[in-house]
Amino acid sequence: MRKADLDRFKKLLLQKRDILTGNVSQMQDEALKGGGQDVSVDHMADFGSDNFEQDFTLGLIENEQETIREIDEALERIEQGDFGSCEVCESAIPLPRLRVIPWAKLCIECKRKTESEAG
Repeated sequence: MRKADLDRFKKLLLQKRDILTGNVSQMQDEALKGGGQDVSVDHMADFGSDNFEQDFTLGLIENEQETIREIDEALERIEQGDFGSCEVCESAIPLPRLRVIPWAKLCIECKRKTESEAG
C-alpha cells in the first residue's frame, strides 16, 4: 500500500477514535448520572425504565470500546507495515472495504467464512 494511502487511513482512524472516545465519555457520564436514584421517590415503572436505559447505554459503551480497541490495533498494524493485509489468508484487503471499515482485519471472503462458522 502506498504511503499516501497509509497516511490517509491513519488520519481517518485517529479521527474515528477521537469521536468514539468522546461518545464513550459522554455516555458514561449519562449512565452514571442516573445510577444513584432513590427508588422510594420514583415510581417503580420509572425506575425500571431508567435501569433499562442505563443497561442499554452500558452495552453501547462496551461496543464502542471494542471498536476503539480495533482502531488501536489497526494503527499498530500501520506502524508495523501489516495494515491492509488479511490476517487469515494474507491477501490484500480491498480499498473499498478499508474505506468503509478502516480497522478491518479480514478480507471479505475470510470475514464471510468466520461469520458462517460462528452462527
